[in-house]
Amino acid sequence: MRYLFFINPKAGKGKQQNRIIENIKEYFRKNQNEYNIYVTKFKGDAEKKAREEAATGDEITMFACGGEGTCYEVLNGIVGYDNVRLGVIPCGSANDFLKFFDNKSAFFDLESQLAGEAIPVDLIKAGDRYCLNGCSVGMDAMVALDMILFKRLPLISGSIAYKLAIVRVFFKKLGVKIKLSVDKDSQKEVRCLFAVIANGPIYGGGYKSAPDACPFDGKLDFTMVDVISRFKILKFLKVYEKGNHKNLPFCHLKNCNSMEFESEIPIPVNLDGEIINTHKMSFELVKSAIKFMVPKTVNHEVLTNV
Repeated sequence: MRYLFFINPKAGKGKQQNRIIENIKEYFRKNQNEYNIYVTKFKGDAEKKAREEAATGDEITMFACGGEGTCYEVLNGIVGYDNVRLGVIPCGSANDFLKFFDNKSAFFDLESQLAGEAIPVDLIKAGDRYCLNGCSVGMDAMVALDMILFKRLPLISGSIAYKLAIVRVFFKKLGVKIKLSVDKDSQKEVRCLFAVIANGPIYGGGYKSAPDACPFDGKLDFTMVDVISRFKILKFLKVYEKGNHKNLPFCHLKNCNSMEFESEIPIPVNLDGEIINTHKMSFELVKSAIKFMVPKTVNHEVLTNV
């Protein structure tokens, strides 16, 4: 087994990368395993390098040391390669996927990470891309797009950036008109505030959009929120953040294997925090698609009691 660490120098405003690099070097001074540190240089660099390394056929554990964007790139470079395990050392603004686990701080502990186990996790296939945590259309995607602007500001955390983006989007035209299909049902024309298909329960810096989602239970979680008044939105978001929206009459939740939408014009689509504009996309469950590193100090009961 060899280890490859992708360091995104810009993630989290570059505050933790030097410490992470020193921890890696110190660990491998004491533990003689083959390792490399790769500092990414441009958007898409991690994906390209991950794919090249995966194609060697070596048994490799690759750690994405950054935020959602770094993980998204490494993930899309390794899908389909059984010889690779994916780990995450968080230094981004949110790293929401890790909040599924009971001890997110364990992911900062390199020794615990390397002593942990790799568990099979599901993925979302979004068009020709793959996502670990969740995808959305509508207000959510617009917020994720505007969040990028606020994350660049000094002293702004991921959760604060998300809230500022909500305020900005709040004054725009809300709701999207789409043709929507879930689990290959016939398309229905809907006007919704947003629609989410999730593998993990939390996104947007802490919003529990799919409170029952589990990334290795062999199913996805669908959430759609009808268009509601701006006055109701303010109250709703407080409930939504805590995942207490399941019984609200304008919220629709279910387990599913797929979702597909069409719109008359291209609209923003959120893929694990990456935003694209398109008028059509399909999302599908891919069961046990990769092996994900879970630190030794994470409570493993959560991994078996699904």
